[in-house]
Amino acid sequence: MSKLSNAGAAPLETLVEQAKSGDKDVLEEIIMRIQDKIYGLAIRMLYIPADAEDAAQEILVKVITHLGTFKGESRFETWVYSIASNHLLTTRKCRAERWQMTFDKCVHMIEEGFLEKRGDSFIAAEDKLIVEETKLACVHFLLLCLKREVRLAVILGEIFGVKSAEGAKILGLTPAAYRQRLSRGKKELTAFLVRKCGLVDPKNPCHCETLAALHVKKRHIDPENLLFATHPCRTRRDCNGNDLLKELDQMARAAMLIRSHPDYAAPGVLVASMKGLIDSGRFQLLGR
Repeated sequence: MSKLSNAGAAPLETLVEQAKSGDKDVLEEIIMRIQDKIYGLAIRMLYIPADAEDAAQEILVKVITHLGTFKGESRFETWVYSIASNHLLTTRKCRAERWQMTFDKCVHMIEEGFLEKRGDSFIAAEDKLIVEETKLACVHFLLLCLKREVRLAVILGEIFGVKSAEGAKILGLTPAAYRQRLSRGKKELTAFLVRKCGLVDPKNPCHCETLAALHVKKRHIDPENLLFATHPCRTRRDCNGNDLLKELDQMARAAMLIRSHPDYAAPGVLVASMKGLIDSGRFQLLGR
C-alpha cells in the first residue's frame, strides 16, 4: 500500500510530523493541500495573477523551510496563514498598488463608462466572457481601495470565513482589534456597493457592460489574455449566485457578492515548480 494512500484523509498536523522525518512524498502532499489557499490569498491581495504566483511560491518556500518550527500550538492552516499574511503585509508595493485605487476612482470609471455609452465611440461589450471578467475584476479593484491591513482582514474574515479568534492569532491582534479591522473594511466596501452596484441594490443600473467596453477600449482588459474569467477555479459551495442575492437585504447582498468570488486554483506551473524544489533537496526543514 502506498504511504500516501490515506494521506488525503489524514489531518495536516499528522502529515507535518511525518514530513519532519524527511518524507518528501508527504511534504509534497502538504503543499498540494495548502497551495490553492495561499495562492487565493495572494491573488486577492495583489490582483495580478503573475505577482500572486511569485508571492505564493515565496510563501510556500518559507513554509517548507520552517516546517520544523511548527509546534502544533494552533491548527496548521492557521500557522500557514500567519506566514502568508506576514509576507503579504511586509512585501514591497505590488504593481496593482501603484495604481493607487480609491473608491472615488471607481466612481469616476463608472461615470466615464456611462458617458462613453452615450457617445459614438462606445464599444459594445457583447462578449459575455469580457463582461464576466469585468464583474470579477470589480471586486479585486474594490479590495485594492482598502489599506493593506484592512484588505487582508476582509479577505480572511469575509471571503475565507476565518473567525475572530483565529484571525486575531493569524494577524497578531486581539480578537477585538481583528473584528474592528474587519468591520471597517466591510463598511467601506458595503457603502460603495449599496450606492453603485445593481446586484446589491436593484435601483442602481448595472454598469458591468459599459465598464467592460471602457476597459477594453482603454486596454485595461485584454480580450486575448483575461486574468480572471478564464482562470482555473472552483465555484464556492456556500453561495448560490444571483438567485440567493435576490432574497437578501442590501447589507447581506453586499457581503454575499464579496464572498461569492470563486476559489482560485494555483497555476500548474506553480505546482510543478514546488515539486521540483522539493525533489531537488535544496531546502532543509528548520528546527529538526
